[in-house]
Amino acid sequence: MSGVAARRASLAFVVMLVLGACGHRQLDAVTGTDNGVNELPANYKSEILAAMHAYLNDPTGIRDTGITAPELKPVGDGGPTRYIVCLKFNPKKSASDYAGVKELAAAFVAGRFDRFIETPREECAGAVYTPFPELQKLPP
Repeated sequence: MSGVAARRASLAFVVMLVLGACGHRQLDAVTGTDNGVNELPANYKSEILAAMHAYLNDPTGIRDTGITAPELKPVGDGGPTRYIVCLKFNPKKSASDYAGVKELAAAFVAGRFDRFIETPREECAGAVYTPFPELQKLPP
């Protein structure tokens, strides 16, 4: 086999491995099996803070904040199991008026923030919150 042919064969093999890994990861997300999908989120607080900054119209002056530790729970009614972190907070509705305490769940896939769950009834039932002062100090 010539040098060019060997390099092409090596490149083709690497491409097949990469594509195979991508397909495997997608299958895991669909089936809910755990091959790294349910990795414990190490930086969950900083990832939630970044997501909240984008999620809220006015991220300043938040009050009454709380957060739970990451916990493996099913998402929704019979959905896949993911690490879930529950949040509670009272965001501003206007410059001087607050909207009232709101509860969200943050879902994580492969140790990274994936999305917020707006109505986390099952995910946050019986949640034990600890203070989350970092959320109260978000910059504009």
